[in-house]
Amino acid sequence: MIASLALGALSARGKQAFARSRSDENPYQWTVFYAEEAAFETLLPYDLLIFDRTAHPPLEPLIDAGKTVFGYISLGEMNRQRDVFARLQDWGILGEENPNWEGSYFIDVRDTRWVALVIEEMVPAILRRGFQGLFLDTLDNPIELERRDPVANAGMTKASARLIKALKLHWPEVPIILNRGYELLDQVAFDIDHVLGESVYADYDFSTKTYQKVPDPLYREQVEILQQAQRKNPDLSVLSLDYWDPADTRTIAEIYRVQRENGFSPYVATIDLDRIVPEPTG
Repeated sequence: MIASLALGALSARGKQAFARSRSDENPYQWTVFYAEEAAFETLLPYDLLIFDRTAHPPLEPLIDAGKTVFGYISLGEMNRQRDVFARLQDWGILGEENPNWEGSYFIDVRDTRWVALVIEEMVPAILRRGFQGLFLDTLDNPIELERRDPVANAGMTKASARLIKALKLHWPEVPIILNRGYELLDQVAFDIDHVLGESVYADYDFSTKTYQKVPDPLYREQVEILQQAQRKNPDLSVLSLDYWDPADTRTIAEIYRVQRENGFSPYVATIDLDRIVPEPTG
């Protein structure tokens, strides 16, 4: 999750579950959940489910129920707790620490050793665990780093786009969700299946530890970027992820309404993404 910084083959069951497009009358029901345990019935309402690649609920019962499960992979930063962290540190390709996520450090995505690690080890490990799709996170980071220092970080944005294209080249049948990465959309709109607009309407302020609505100009700018990507690739679906206090069901219902009017498939969560927050009813 990075909004705060910048403001083998599918199984037959998996292919069948994924065989929908955004042109269907109803948007996707989807969720993102980064914890190991969840009651099975709380996950059943969702078509698409994004989980951590190592700590997650059992996948097979969900696939048997016709769901499509996506494994999380961070491509622009790495946390100390991940098993590959030591290698990245030894290679000297880690930059500064993300100020909003303690213990997570930015990656120089231009380094060919990083690309090889993703392609040869990390993604195959995700697919071997039974995941049907990939959720690509933190690719806003290299874009922002290049914006801050165009000389030292030259080529970060192009390297990010090349990495996405390499994933699609190696696994053309595996659906991909790209989290934000708005500056990449013109290059990769046909290499991904979904783009996730994170913190489009509502966000979390880490300094005040409160949920708040995104300023209207930034909200409108993001909506236009996402809708433009849909116009470029009509088969591309847009998922929206907004953050809000789960006790305020009235505002959550408003977020769902607004995002569906935008043509998006919405989900509203807590900032820690460690609980399922159902859409309000009634």
